[in-house]
Amino acid sequence: MELTLWTYEGPPHIGAMRIAASMKGVHYALHAPQGDTYADLLFTMIERRDGRPPVSYTTFQARDLGGDTAALAVETIRESVERFRPELLLVGESCTAELIQDQPGALGMGMDLPVPVVPLELPAYSKKENWGACETLYRVVRSVLGPVAPAPGTPRAPRPGTGRPVANLLGPTSLGFRCRDDVQEVARLLDSIGVAVGVVAPLGASPTDLLRIPEADVNVCLYPEIARSTCSWLERAFGQPTVKTVPIGVGATRDFLTEVADCVGVDAGDELTANASRLPWYARSVDSTYLTGKRVFVFGDGTHALAAARIVEEELGMSVVGLGTYSRELAREVRAAAQGRGLEALVSDDYLEVEARVMELQPELVLGTQMERHVAKRLGIPCAVISAPVHVQDFPARYSPQMGFEGANVIFDTWVHPLMMGLEEHLLGMFREDFEFHDRAAPSHLGAEAGAPADPAARGDAGASAATVEWTPEALSELQKVPFFVRGKARRNTERFATELSLATITIETLYEAKAHFGR
Repeated sequence: MELTLWTYEGPPHIGAMRIAASMKGVHYALHAPQGDTYADLLFTMIERRDGRPPVSYTTFQARDLGGDTAALAVETIRESVERFRPELLLVGESCTAELIQDQPGALGMGMDLPVPVVPLELPAYSKKENWGACETLYRVVRSVLGPVAPAPGTPRAPRPGTGRPVANLLGPTSLGFRCRDDVQEVARLLDSIGVAVGVVAPLGASPTDLLRIPEADVNVCLYPEIARSTCSWLERAFGQPTVKTVPIGVGATRDFLTEVADCVGVDAGDELTANASRLPWYARSVDSTYLTGKRVFVFGDGTHALAAARIVEEELGMSVVGLGTYSRELAREVRAAAQGRGLEALVSDDYLEVEARVMELQPELVLGTQMERHVAKRLGIPCAVISAPVHVQDFPARYSPQMGFEGANVIFDTWVHPLMMGLEEHLLGMFREDFEFHDRAAPSHLGAEAGAPADPAARGDAGASAATVEWTPEALSELQKVPFFVRGKARRNTERFATELSLATITIETLYEAKAHFGR
């Protein structure tokens, strides 16, 4: 175990809390010391919930360790049932309580309570938050549906031919990245091809709702980190197929619709051919030529990192120079995606290792978590957040999905904005001594002469330097990437810089040295 200042994931009991906080009629009795109640703040302060998560703590203190802490657990479990009257009770322990080995899950099972009890044994020192959420959802679903599952080998009964096909959406949780809006967008997508949404779980579902899961034609695994184990069990127990494509990005959204249509036997042709997202057009527009070939570093949970890498290359025309994840459960998929791009994946939960890789690669854009946002800000690199862990600003009040065609629009705006702001700041710095833009320049309607320097070279006149300076073809090609409305000024400033240094030829290196010089 390593001590760290920041962490991408909490211990597995935080994942269990996310499942409990996502559902209705579920309560979590957590054997934990007083200090572990900090987890409430993740939901009330970061996610801005209007109430505490449904968790009761034993909150034992140091003086209790010499006594019967197991009795405290039993008392908390009983009080949780009497006070909150849940449909289902989760019982577990925090990483600190695991050390005293009171086995609260077993205690809860032996108490003959009037509600179903799901004991959670989540190894806190070898697993992390997403694994804890995945395991908790799997245990909850299996505890509810296990008694009604058909015998192994029983063929699935044919679905009724009347009515619309039905799909369950599995995986969205509290504290998930844009889960609330993703569910709305995916439901709209499915409705557009004639597919109804059955159960959304765990977000907003009750244990009674889970009983309707087998009625659907297909399960959509929206977030593999959370729902992959549950979908696999439902496939084995009830014969329900799983849609595994995550619809983040225009291409993936079309693949998702195709996979759903194939599973349930509907025609998605009209929706596939509709120009439902503006991302493809914006990515091809004049304003976006500045993005072409930008070097991008991608890091986050496995689902969002894989999706981001595809969007960067296939839809925005940028280049992925680094790809990684902190999700060890999806490390194989991320390594395969990196290898296909000729890269070595970074699989780590050490933010300092991620920072070192960013510094080594020197990308022009970082797509990551709030950790990478801090790193990129310190290094002066544009950054956009694509994955949890996130801070309060990434739980917006507005509709802001990541999935579907509207999610692609949101992604384009979110990712391109830091780059364009960086360009704007660079241009302001580069031309702040220009005769039109320096601090002493007269208002433009009065003419440039009022505040212009008398020296032609200081004005950046091409004739003062262009006759003695030549450009290499590579430097001219790079110059063409500068927006046309300032390209002439960029050329004059670079030639002025070269003349002052008595350089006969301008190379790409000279161009960037001039950029740095005028930006200081």
